[in-house]
Amino acid sequence: MSKVRVDHTVELVARAIYEAEQHARSWDNGSARSRERSREYAWNAIRLLNEDIGVLLFALNEAAAEHSPGVSGAAT
Repeated sequence: MSKVRVDHTVELVARAIYEAEQHARSWDNGSARSRERSREYAWNAIRLLNEDIGVLLFALNEAAAEHSPGVSGAAT
């Protein structure tokens, strides 16, 4: 998996984790510490899921595209 794809994957999963935990704050308005913790959780989730991550990533890309119409799912 390329570095760009890995970074994109981690960001998608991290945002989903963050938003599930931080109902009152958006990713962009959250603290750097909270975002970094979410990225660590994302790395762990990706490692645990291993090859089963594909379905999750598809759903996260679709959700991200709905929230940001200018974002393309082509990076996955």
